[in-house]
Amino acid sequence: MSIVPVHEELTTQEAADILNVSRQYLVELLDTQTIPHTKVGTHRRIRFGDLMNYKNDRDAKRQEGLSRMTKKSQQLGLYTKAANSTEDSQDT
Repeated sequence: MSIVPVHEELTTQEAADILNVSRQYLVELLDTQTIPHTKVGTHRRIRFGDLMNYKNDRDAKRQEGLSRMTKKSQQLGLYTKAANSTEDSQDT
């Protein structure tokens, strides 16, 4: 763990590593203006604060989708069936 000022600028590789994505995928996010960035010569730089805003939004959307899927599977009774089938296979 390290402390980074929110105005610190990261390279594309550093930002990709933080998001756990490929550098090329990160560049696509930058090119589509999904994440704000600046250019220093031919190099892109991403503010740490902007990167963390994107990461927090992405993670919140993922969690929301996961919650919806879980709720739907519970409504359909799939959650209980899956748990029971796992228990049945462990009994044998």
